[in-house]
Amino acid sequence: MSVAVVGHVEFVEFLQVAHVPVAGEIVQVRGAFAEPAGGGGVAAVQLARLAGGATLFTALGDDANGRLALEGLERRGVRVHVAWRATPQRRANTFIDDEGERTIAVIGGRDEPSGADLLPWDELVDCDAVFVTAGDPAALRAARRARVLVATPRVGRALAQSEVALDALVFSSSDPGERYDPGDLHPEPRLVVATAGAAGGSYIDSAGRRGGWRASALPGPLVDTYGAGDSFAAGLTFGLGAGLEPDDAVRLAASCGAACVTGAGPYGARLDTAAIEAMLQRPGVQKP
Repeated sequence: MSVAVVGHVEFVEFLQVAHVPVAGEIVQVRGAFAEPAGGGGVAAVQLARLAGGATLFTALGDDANGRLALEGLERRGVRVHVAWRATPQRRANTFIDDEGERTIAVIGGRDEPSGADLLPWDELVDCDAVFVTAGDPAALRAARRARVLVATPRVGRALAQSEVALDALVFSSSDPGERYDPGDLHPEPRLVVATAGAAGGSYIDSAGRRGGWRASALPGPLVDTYGAGDSFAAGLTFGLGAGLEPDDAVRLAASCGAACVTGAGPYGARLDTAAIEAMLQRPGVQKP
């Protein structure tokens, strides 16, 4: 399979603490590490693990942190097409507490790829599946040339302005930044998938058929919830691109999210591929 992401990257410093400090409090950091992350980066790495490689179309700040982000993504199997920006690379500090919850503070504006950027957009014509986290309407229209297109409401107004037909829209039902109501997009997505964390989630297709799933059992102790949603979205994109029916695609996606939370940061744990291989043995399913 050929898979890609059109989206944003943040260079994130992860700080492991007993709890997030309250006003005026000083807390001891017991561990710290940095990774290129953000929705586009996390999804691209997860897709690269699932498909044996992935391409990311993005914009990065032309500074030391932007270069570190590029190197980190390439080291994790992602082929990156970059539009360099004169502004500093967007950064974030993420506190990870003893409950595995993440609290994020971002520094700088989000750099988004544009269809006007001199990137090889024509490559998307040959993609089986693309996931979009950020971009302007022209970038979304370029992404629509893929066989399967999945996006998150975090793309913002450009999603409605592009008027592209999404094969799936995926979002967290508890995140106000990812709210979606029927009628927000025209045409309506063919599949709308709402996650609910430990409660699983639900979906509805354009014919009104509904389904849902239970959260996957964690393959290890809970360590860190950062990146779980983006890993889920990448798994959903991969599953739909492989030809899985929605019930199987959301279960595969849930497995990706469950595996993610058992490692430090978004890349500290890998999904057991045995379940994926079993799904891909079904007739009509495209192998990576």
